[in-house]
Amino acid sequence: MESMSEIKERYIKSQIEERKKQLENHSETIDDFIRLCSKSGLKLTRENFSYIQTIGIVANYPDLLFHLKPELEKVDEDLIECKSLEKHFEKKVFNSGVLYSDKFIAMAHPYFRRGMSEFANFAPRFIDLFWKFRDDKVKTYIALDANRVRVNVDESAYLELDTWYGASFKKRIEEIPNDVVKIRPPAQLDETSISLLFNDAYSLDIKWTEKNGIKTFQAEEFKTDKITVNIDDTEYYPVRYIHAEYEIKEKIFRHFDGAIHFYDKDEYRQRRDSDLNFNEKIGTHLKAKTYKLFKMNENISVDTWITYTSHFCSGNPLVFEYFEGKYPDRIQKIIEKIGNNASG
Repeated sequence: MESMSEIKERYIKSQIEERKKQLENHSETIDDFIRLCSKSGLKLTRENFSYIQTIGIVANYPDLLFHLKPELEKVDEDLIECKSLEKHFEKKVFNSGVLYSDKFIAMAHPYFRRGMSEFANFAPRFIDLFWKFRDDKVKTYIALDANRVRVNVDESAYLELDTWYGASFKKRIEEIPNDVVKIRPPAQLDETSISLLFNDAYSLDIKWTEKNGIKTFQAEEFKTDKITVNIDDTEYYPVRYIHAEYEIKEKIFRHFDGAIHFYDKDEYRQRRDSDLNFNEKIGTHLKAKTYKLFKMNENISVDTWITYTSHFCSGNPLVFEYFEGKYPDRIQKIIEKIGNNASG
């Protein structure tokens, strides 16, 4: 019988062999793409290509997408208006998160992927919903993967069976108190349980304010300290951030966006056990690095705001708890069982 180390070694070997095989099978496609890039003044070699199981054959080069499509216009930081993308790419209903052209496939930003990893599949189900969203009254914007494109232009897709249900919300927005809220997983759960049941959530911070007929919503989703990303050789703690503005008179959201806040170690330690009034309390301004991922403007319904907020924070029952006042039934049953075992 094989040991775990032998099984792991065999798995790693099979993955290496699969990558080599896929690159060889797509050798002609890679050469064609290298020639395409040379017309734009880019000097790519075989070293710029890799096979990623969840994606396909990927070309990687700084700002590659915008070298290939210089006509793409960034309108807000790194966001691109979704309607303008329809002039240059084709969406296909079976493959969310990707945009087809004749020679390559563009992709949504890797921060939409599981664990914000560029090697993972897209986290359920935000991208799937965003790709299918249609409302002429709402302008939508998205961040794309600037440095990578997929070069095997076919209909292959990596499917993962996973379900994350969005929350519902019964309250009238105008009646919600202007206040700060901090929600954390139950204290009796250990680190492993939090990882499995709460997708490594440490806390959910929410703040409502009101001024001149506009009610503003802010939320930050903190993960445990084992969730980090590396940017320019610096370790950061990624925190999902949501911001929305609600017109009380019209009863619609006029603006809604999602981003990632990147805190360094000291900032993360200061901020995670406080709340969204932190800067007011300390008298100084702690401002994280920010990368905006999506935006909606104009006539956004409450249902749309709820759906995309709960799916942007995919797999986090704290969001579900805030909107519905309870955990999903499956999570609640497991928590009760853990509590009963601890007391017994």
